[in-house]
Amino acid sequence: MRILHLGKFYPPFAGGIERFTADLLGGLSRQGIEQAALVHASPRQPRTAREWIEYGNVRLRETPCSGRLLFVPISPRWPADCRRLLQDFQPDLLHIHAPNPSAFWLLGMASARKLPWVVQWHADVPDDALHRGVRLAYPAYRQLESRQLRRAARIVPSTRSYLDASRALRPYLPRCEVIPLAIDSDEPVHTEAGEERLSWPGNGLKLLAVGRLSYYKGFHGLLDAIAATPNVSLLLIGDGERRAELRQRIAQLRIGDRVRLAGQVSDAQLHAAYRDCDAFCLPSLDRSEAFGLVLLEAMRAGKPVIVSAVPGSGMGEVVVNGKTGLHAPPGDTQALAAAIGTLAGDEALRRQLGANGRRRWEDDFCLERVSEQWERLYRRVLDRQR
Repeated sequence: MRILHLGKFYPPFAGGIERFTADLLGGLSRQGIEQAALVHASPRQPRTAREWIEYGNVRLRETPCSGRLLFVPISPRWPADCRRLLQDFQPDLLHIHAPNPSAFWLLGMASARKLPWVVQWHADVPDDALHRGVRLAYPAYRQLESRQLRRAARIVPSTRSYLDASRALRPYLPRCEVIPLAIDSDEPVHTEAGEERLSWPGNGLKLLAVGRLSYYKGFHGLLDAIAATPNVSLLLIGDGERRAELRQRIAQLRIGDRVRLAGQVSDAQLHAAYRDCDAFCLPSLDRSEAFGLVLLEAMRAGKPVIVSAVPGSGMGEVVVNGKTGLHAPPGDTQALAAAIGTLAGDEALRRQLGANGRRRWEDDFCLERVSEQWERLYRRVLDRQR
């Protein structure tokens, strides 16, 4: 069986979809499935790309980008590279990681149309996006998106909650099948020689948060909750366009002695932080947080998790309220502070929630189990084509 993955980016580009894609390719490769992947080169290095790199049973091609428009990588070479890979690799099935507008080129490729498509639905493209350009471009995007979904043999969102709330997927429910995201059991155990092991700036509960410093992540509200909760310190890992605003808010709240913005860190430092923290928090505000892969990293480490119960997001499905973590309404600073305070004051509860979360990751979100689900799906789709 030969599977061609069509994704947006690939590690070392930092993002949940990219990390999952790399993990999934590794998991399927260990099951003997031959794979190739076509992705865009990192927008930070638009003129360079890794061409036809072999990773075991996986062949990776990064097509160069000439920039981005409305958050979309622009790659004039993508169609030619895709045609070449279709011809050279001769895949049995296309696995499209959506959203990825470059994959709309497949609609005009005869060599692609003769193959079955599986569309993995990582997230909706919101038609009410804050960016005016996205709103204006969405009607045209929606037409191409609909053609892609009509062509798909199966459509795979990551949670039932997200599927039920997705207007884009509503016409295609009979062809939808939920398979969750997953992470591998392998992780860096030690920091590299000379690397700093990250520490929390204050005493008390060591709370960890990880993510891009963007509006929808809800980190402004988390800072307000920290200010209202004594004996708690926060380590926030990640970078983004809101970093300066968060620094200003920390100064306004006078919590600089209890909050550390760590920026980007190495994988080893990140995993050490998961092991060292007492609890983890993902306070995202809307369905832009479709799943929250960082939740699985915290659960793998056996840590209790606090999440926003965003209607239609997968966060509240991944984290079971009162069993593997605690929920708070999105944007409700008082409720978030109360949840943090509950964990700060009850070590036994933290241990129980963390142990339950670890078991839930092992049962439902470990890479081996999820890779098996994907292999079974591929075989069902291919059997129907025969």
